[in-house]
Amino acid sequence: MIGLINLVGLVLIGLIVWWFWLYRPAATAVQSAEGGEELTIRVESGVYLPSRIQLPAEEPATLRFLRKDSTPCAEMVLFDELEIAQELALDRTTDVHLPPLPAGRYPFTCQMKMYRGELEVVEKA
Repeated sequence: MIGLINLVGLVLIGLIVWWFWLYRPAATAVQSAEGGEELTIRVESGVYLPSRIQLPAEEPATLRFLRKDSTPCAEMVLFDELEIAQELALDRTTDVHLPPLPAGRYPFTCQMKMYRGELEVVEKA
């Protein structure tokens, strides 16, 4: 019986580690800065959807966050490398304006680092 309890505990620990640190949704959204609509990122069920966003380099962009998750962890989105922190309104969209960025990868997270996403800025072809 103790062996079964230990096995269940290890499986639960493995699922927690996978969900919060290893899981990465496959969806990547590409945002065009040339007069296109703002990209809407849903904040719900512990993830950003999409969690990977691709933007053109050296052009300003706007990301629109729609927070559906009422947990305190989802209240903020942080772009640490860009020194941007934005509070997200519940059940409404919140725009995050980004300056022109050089090519590179810029992670974004909630304040507890449990929600994770990545902004990939690429040179134009």
